Amino acid sequence: MILLTYGTAYNINITTEDVRIDTSVPRTQIRHLLKFTNDMDKGVKYVYGRSEFIYDRYTNIILTHNTTENIVEGKIDFLPYGYWKYEVYEVSFNGASVVVSNTTVPLSETGTASDQSGIYGTVKGLVEVGKLLVEPQDGTEQVQYTQRQEPSSTNYIFIE
Repeated sequence: MILLTYGTAYNINITTEDVRIDTSVPRTQIRHLLKFTNDMDKGVKYVYGRSEFIYDRYTNIILTHNTTENIVEGKIDFLPYGYWKYEVYEVSFNGASVVVSNTTVPLSETGTASDQSGIYGTVKGLVEVGKLLVEPQDGTEQVQYTQRQEPSSTNYIFIE
């Protein structure tokens, strides 16, 4: 399970290399499409990482909090707070250089790149599924409690 605090930079580590689908290309030609589905309202959001670092066993993906979302720039707004299901799809590129833009990558797991004349990405399949919890920042919770000082004397409760 991934735990994030709303309104910060989101640094996510996911297991991808152990379950990689397209091993015919080097890891420099792989990106990951993330799909988030909110448990409460069933809203769906897609995003590619603002930056992505693939290591031997896992991938580090960095997303940016922004109320103006942008799939290819890694900008996402995790409202409402709470639990989300996440799915990670492997996207393999057909050329040596990788350019993530609205025309060169699929914008959903069932989509295709709209410009297939040059270097473009293709969804190879689902590589990870899990849960994500987005918590509000301290002091911005919807329900807030006031903690009182502990009494200095004994505080008995009498039942008659």
